[in-house]
Amino acid sequence: MLSIEDLHFFAAVARASTLAAAARALGVTASAVSQRLRELEAKLQVRLVDRSTRHLSLTAEGRLLAERGRAVVADIEQITDALTARHSTVSGHLRVVASFGFGRRFVAPVAARFRSEHPGATLELILSENPLRGGTESWDVTVHVGPLRDSRRIARRLATNRRVACAAPDYIRRRGAPVTPAELRGHDCIALLENDEDVTLWRFTKPGTEPVAVRIDSVMCSNSGEVVHDWARAGLGIIVRSEWDVAVDLRSGRLIEVLADWALPSADITALVGERSGRTARTKQFMLLLAASLANPPWQVS
Repeated sequence: MLSIEDLHFFAAVARASTLAAAARALGVTASAVSQRLRELEAKLQVRLVDRSTRHLSLTAEGRLLAERGRAVVADIEQITDALTARHSTVSGHLRVVASFGFGRRFVAPVAARFRSEHPGATLELILSENPLRGGTESWDVTVHVGPLRDSRRIARRLATNRRVACAAPDYIRRRGAPVTPAELRGHDCIALLENDEDVTLWRFTKPGTEPVAVRIDSVMCSNSGEVVHDWARAGLGIIVRSEWDVAVDLRSGRLIEVLADWALPSADITALVGERSGRTARTKQFMLLLAASLANPPWQVS
């Protein structure tokens, strides 16, 4: 018979891209994960994971167990919440996913405060290059930066967030500042590879003017926002970054906004919660703390 521990274990496996990733999430070795997975398959007498590929791939039976298991765990957690609510306590395990940079700077402190205020609950914060990749159903809260495509989850906008084109003073002294978006084609531009977007097509709008899309020829690119930011501060080129990331440098003068009278598509901060998980006390309390921390976005410079 399946136990709640089996369901929690397989949920971690189903969320992971490899056995090694599942082991890191569970805090055990990859061999321990592999052994427990074999034992679970033997107990159920079905194959749950296809091991013929480099990445974890669930079989039809594995997908069924992951889907039904999430529902069972959610029901048990809701019962626990309903009982503990009578004593004004928050309990259970909260699963949160966010992007690396924003999550480290703004979500992690909220997670720490949540745990401090609710010691009866546990929390898992996973930082990802793309929190939406692979779906959001495995997480109680998904914190997303940028345009939100179709989602079956409940979305709440937490804060506005401009995107800014900027460069270091040294670069502008050497190369000058572009006056129009079209002039970017003659500049050294640095692209950030993120969220499966067309990262070399920069789109600008300005009141009373037709929208402009510029295909830059990037001289450098990286999938790390921190690396791209550092390259810009070193005077290596022009970047487009979220205001939350560059606001401090814009205030200090380490970076200077270019094309300030043109607007880039915004990248607002949104939290996604499931219909089930959104009703739990721990999710509600975490969302209250997260929303309060971003009520007056600390990065807004204008």
